[in-house]
Amino acid sequence: MSQPMPRGFEKPYAAFLFDMDGTILNSIRAAERVWSDWARRQGLDVADFLPKMHGSRGVDTIARLNLPGVDPEHEARLVTEAEIADVGDVVAISGAAAFLSSLPPDRWAIVTSSPLRLAHRRLEAAGLSLPKFMVTAEDVKVGKPDPQCYILGAERLGVSTQDCLVFEDVAAGITAGEAAGADVMVVTATHHDKMETPHPTFASYDEISVCISADHKMFIVPNAA
Repeated sequence: MSQPMPRGFEKPYAAFLFDMDGTILNSIRAAERVWSDWARRQGLDVADFLPKMHGSRGVDTIARLNLPGVDPEHEARLVTEAEIADVGDVVAISGAAAFLSSLPPDRWAIVTSSPLRLAHRRLEAAGLSLPKFMVTAEDVKVGKPDPQCYILGAERLGVSTQDCLVFEDVAAGITAGEAAGADVMVVTATHHDKMETPHPTFASYDEISVCISADHKMFIVPNAA
């Protein structure tokens, strides 16, 4: 069940910033297959590990584990190659393609923790067009929940983060959007459990539309039930 947009939220935005995995496409099955194999090779408890890998760059996920004798950059590259090879079950979130195509191309960007090649591969697998602007894992020194990725996304669009709406699905990305000073909407399409969040939520892009004002600002409006 989606959380309705609170009164006053329907404000104008200069740009939208979208996370990718879990936000405009669903890659959970493919990602968890690859990361489960990696975790087993490291002797980790897979069930305990998997919830901790969503939303962050692979190199950051591995570095946080502080595993003896493990080079996070090398292991992250191996994981990325395995993920590029496995895009089975990667699909667009309902309504995402139509919603993105309704936006002016220079007013939105994808801001993802995935490396560029993997991002391109998953977008292609999901049938989504490449955006004009994208921030990927290689573009930042520190990934989500650090806000620099969203700050960079706004800079590339030539706008302030305060004039941006961030679309996210997991805690690391939500924290990054908040810290960047943007408003946040939470996409719950891939959630198994209800997320407690003060931010507006929606389950699919079929629930919302964008309206563009005379001064070229964008508004989110809920579709009629």
